[in-house]
Amino acid sequence: MPRTSQDAIAVAERMRLTFDLYATGEVLMRQRICRENPNLSPAEIEARLAAWLQTRPGAEHGDADGRPGSWPRTRKA
Repeated sequence: MPRTSQDAIAVAERMRLTFDLYATGEVLMRQRICRENPNLSPAEIEARLAAWLQTRPGAEHGDADGRPGSWPRTRKA
């Protein structure tokens, strides 16, 4: 939790940078798909981008460290 307004600004700037990097990565991957498959329609390009986002190597279970879990979590008795 930010302690000062300066901390809050720094957190907001890091978050904005994170979103900018994500958007840039998405644009680059879309361009790669277009370059490798010039005959695809815009809808097919978006479908391939969505599929890549869900199954990209190294993040098959999401971007977090650790083992995949179920949701909602169940408590052990």
